[in-house]
Amino acid sequence: MRRARGAGAVTVVLMILEGFVLSGCAAQPPVPRAASSPAAPSRATSAPPAAAPPLAPGAAGPHQAEAQKPVDVYAADRPGMLSPVVKGFRSLVYVPNSESGTVDVIDPETYRIVRHFRVGALPQHVVPSWDLKTLWVNNNQGNFLTPIDPRTGKPGRPVPVEDPYNLYFSPDGKYAMVMAERNNQLDLRDPHSMRLLHSLSMPCRGINHGDFTADTSVFLASCEFSGHLVVLDWRTPRVIRRITLGGTSMPQDVKLSPDGTVFYVADMARHGVWLVDAATYKVIRFLPTGRGAHGLYVSRDSRLLYVSNRNEGSVSVVSFAKRKVMDVWRIPGGGSPDMGGVSADGTKLWLSGRYHGVVYVFDTRNGKVIRTIRVGAGPHGLAVYPQPGRYSLGHTGIFR
Repeated sequence: MRRARGAGAVTVVLMILEGFVLSGCAAQPPVPRAASSPAAPSRATSAPPAAAPPLAPGAAGPHQAEAQKPVDVYAADRPGMLSPVVKGFRSLVYVPNSESGTVDVIDPETYRIVRHFRVGALPQHVVPSWDLKTLWVNNNQGNFLTPIDPRTGKPGRPVPVEDPYNLYFSPDGKYAMVMAERNNQLDLRDPHSMRLLHSLSMPCRGINHGDFTADTSVFLASCEFSGHLVVLDWRTPRVIRRITLGGTSMPQDVKLSPDGTVFYVADMARHGVWLVDAATYKVIRFLPTGRGAHGLYVSRDSRLLYVSNRNEGSVSVVSFAKRKVMDVWRIPGGGSPDMGGVSADGTKLWLSGRYHGVVYVFDTRNGKVIRTIRVGAGPHGLAVYPQPGRYSLGHTGIFR
């Protein structure tokens, strides 16, 4: 979701928006008939499997399932499959503190903060570049990106960029795709200099998260403040279709299923995820997970989807094969799990605690919270880095 909330909210406009969200979330809205219930889930865990061979970019899409079996868009993300580019990088966790205007860097072995530095106004996400060589801090209100050298963990000279709420990269590495949320634009920029190349106006409000089809030709993005999804041909660029989820919806993170057939879209106001057909872009059904469904993360074996439920302090574990909730991990005493990532070996899930000024570390083998680490105010889109994968599609770490 967009701005950090709680104490220290940034503007009056944001406070108004917060009031809208709270009123919209006061009661569970109607759910489509096909929705299933997460009641009485069974224990689900994720054990790192043997490495699978990587797929070439664009090698398989929903319409090519018969030509190449099995399709797994995350086949290059298995434990140990680090790119030669990152093999010398120190493993660290980068936490942007939206309300503090800072970044905390955590050693995942000791769980201690090893570096702390100021960036700009309202840092939202830390995003790995397409070529894996740079981490970009999205300073949303500051209107610039702060580069971090992942070899050292140190920040570099800021680069001016208008309204960088979130950042993605085209699958061919040609474009940096800036989700200019308040401007309702998708800005295509040079991935190195960040010079503006194209700007595409959106037929919706609050574009902020997305993912690509398996054949990488189409980008599906969520528009939080109007309850829409937009289907984009990023090469042209043009909007192909707008999907209406409804006025009470607030779509958040987007993640493609490993077989490339379904997009999962978190909806913070409807408290679950939408399943959208990746070939026809039709809504299949709604799956309740928990209050404030927000971030989506794929297990290293491509079997499970972790859904952070920010408003109830839990993580729902969804089976891709069964398309249902198999388990719910709860934070003792409650919390506000937001954005993050899975460790390189797949045994830990790192999530920021948006309203509590902490980072949570879950053991993916049993669902227990093994650490709670105090950081700055309003921690948001943290990045675990490096991670396996040949190239980055952006956000806090979508690798293929």
